[in-house]
Amino acid sequence: MFINIVSLFSKKLGARLALFLFTRPLKGRINEEQSDFLGTSFREELLVNGTPVMTYRWLGKGKTILLAHGWESNSARWQYLIEPLKKLNYNIIALDAPAHGRSGSSRFNALLYAEFIQGVAKKFKPDIIIGHSVGGMASAFSQSNPENSNLKKLILIGSPSEFTDVLKRYFKMMGYSKRTKNAIIALIKKRFNVETISFSTAKQLELLNLEGLIIHDEKDDVIPYHDAILINKSLKNSKLITTSGLGHSMNDESISNHIYEFLEN
Repeated sequence: MFINIVSLFSKKLGARLALFLFTRPLKGRINEEQSDFLGTSFREELLVNGTPVMTYRWLGKGKTILLAHGWESNSARWQYLIEPLKKLNYNIIALDAPAHGRSGSSRFNALLYAEFIQGVAKKFKPDIIIGHSVGGMASAFSQSNPENSNLKKLILIGSPSEFTDVLKRYFKMMGYSKRTKNAIIALIKKRFNVETISFSTAKQLELLNLEGLIIHDEKDDVIPYHDAILINKSLKNSKLITTSGLGHSMNDESISNHIYEFLEN
């Protein structure tokens, strides 16, 4: 492993290279088919801390829903859900994450994504946020801002709970040495001035007074089902729906039906 070799000579350089790979998506830009669908929306680019954030709106007279996609994806992934929600007259907003879709930045992390969500929420004041995967984690982190106090419901689909576990899975996948892993953790602490254990969806949700719906597949091979259990226990007024065989993407009509039922109650 090249980065492990680099770390033998310079832990700091090895950690920077590893973190660069971890925060730089290889997919998620919009293709022609996705562009056609997103072209049915009202597009508006916002600036959040100087970085452009692309938003897409399908106008309705009902409650406002904000959609936050996951890693190496973009707002078009919500097409299966947006079309039915339009018929129910919801006011729908989706945003592209940092370094995804048509949004700016060359790097991605959940805290930066949370800032994007905060900026969009400040302008459009959603009643409901739906987040998939790390979009769910970022949605939870975004609630540290009291300006988002109008939020009533939060739906998390296949979302991770503990960032430390995300890191462990990344380390294992990449085959990093103990020296490299320790250097990465030290670099994250230095950059964000906080321990990695502090990045927790479950802990973030403990004090929030929201209605929550957690949907997770028991065979999810990207984010373990155990994460959903942790989140469900922390968000007091929440319901956990367990699926089987839908994997991590969860693009299925049955998921939509669970969401509609939750929204209408």
